Parts: sequence; C-alpha cells; structure tokens
Amino acid sequence: MIKQFQSLQAGNLAGQHAKQKETFVTIVITWIASCIMHLSFFAGISYAASFTIPEKLVYDLTWTGIKAGTASLEILNDGDNIKIISTAQSAKWISVFYTVDDRVESTLIKNPSPSFIGQPANYRLKIREGRHRRDKEVIFNQAIGKVTYINHLDKEKKEFTVPANILDPLTSFYFLRTLDLKVGRPVFIDIFDNKQIWSVEIQVLKKERLELPTGTFDTILIKPLMKSEGIFSRKGDIFIWFTDDKKYIPVKMQTKVVVGSITAILVGGNY
Repeated sequence: MIKQFQSLQAGNLAGQHAKQKETFVTIVITWIASCIMHLSFFAGISYAASFTIPEKLVYDLTWTGIKAGTASLEILNDGDNIKIISTAQSAKWISVFYTVDDRVESTLIKNPSPSFIGQPANYRLKIREGRHRRDKEVIFNQAIGKVTYINHLDKEKKEFTVPANILDPLTSFYFLRTLDLKVGRPVFIDIFDNKQIWSVEIQVLKKERLELPTGTFDTILIKPLMKSEGIFSRKGDIFIWFTDDKKYIPVKMQTKVVVGSITAILVGGNY
C-alpha cells in the first residue's frame, strides 16, 4: 500500500503507473526477503527457536495517524505442506474511490531439517488495487534448480535457473525470524520475485522498548537495504520492530513517505 498512499498524499492517486503499486505488507516482505543470500551462506549462524504454527498476526495500517487499512500475516499446517498467507484491504473511506484487496500465498513442502520449516513449492500473488490487477505465480523445482514464472493475466510463462534453496518473498520473511539476530551484525538472503533474483542486506540496528495497543514489548529494530531498481526500489527507509525473544514477532513496521509515514501496528491475532 505504500505507493497507493504516496499518490493519495500527492493528490494524484489515480494517475500512478500500474507497475508501481504494491501493498504495504507485500513491499515490506519483499524488501526483507531480498536482503538474504541463499541458505548455504548461513552455515555459521545459529537459529532461534522461532515462531509457533499456526500463527496469525493482524495489523492496522495508518497514514499520519489515520487508519487506512488492515493487513494480516498467517502461517498454518496444511497436511504435508505449510501455508503462508498475507492479505491487505483498504479502509472503507479509501475504498470509496480506490479499493485495495490483495492476497499473497506461499506453499512450502515440510522439511525434516531443523534449520527451517520447509522448501517453497508455489508462490501466488493476486492483487486488486483500483483498476490495477495482478495475478502471478511462481512454481519451484528445487531438485533441478529451476522456477517457472506464470503471469496469468498476460498469459506469460517462463522458466528460470536459480540457486539452491531459493526463497520466495513470504517464505524469506519467516526464514529471517529463525535467525539469531545480533545488533551490529547484518544478514543477507536471495529470493526470486518479479522474474529476478534479488539480494539485499538487512541491518540489525538496536534494541528498543515499544508501547503498543497490544502491550509493551522489548524489540529489536531492523532495517532492510534494497539495492534493486524498478518497482521494488527504495523510496524511503523502512524499519521493522521484532519482539526481542525467541519468536521475533513483527509488532511494528514503518516507512516514511512524501508526507508523514505509513505504519503497520500489530493489533491482534494468535501468536
């Protein structure tokens, strides 16, 4: 939603180019995901106990203190698979002239290894933002180091060669939560998204206590550094506050925009 609200502030929301529109949560996850090199780079890093499954996180999205929408992140068991689901919807006052209804879903094959929950098998992004629509899918074949990219609206289908253990944007967000984050020690990941492999650094900045509607949290603050160009280029610094415990629950996410800032605050769920 970052791009939508930037345009809203500028008074020209309807004129934004379709390819420059992404949900707040999608961009947050993509920036984070693009920050990590593939799993073999983490041989020397210890792992945290991580989150529980199932888990659901619900957020209020605000722009300069005004509620602009809601979002959720959910991970659950699905037989032999793990499902990760991200959704975002605009508030009623925005939906009157610009409806946002987005869903991103990742399917993982359960992994017996203790290093992570599983390997990505399928990634599907379906976006409705005003008149803009996107429906894309990535099918992973980790055994042969290939992914198949499908644009369902444009009838496009392409195959790409990728490194071993490549991640999708949603999966990488949860993978980050399994690492033992230390202040002053950056971490790195590779993901496949938008027909490319993206690499980014994640800085671990400091520890901070936050008072939120759901309680008071000791947190660890991280800052993804995006190096890519195009729709995922960084227009302003983004910050994510994880709880400073074994679960690393993302309780707050924020980015500055042209006027004010966009903030996602955890307001409920099951965690």
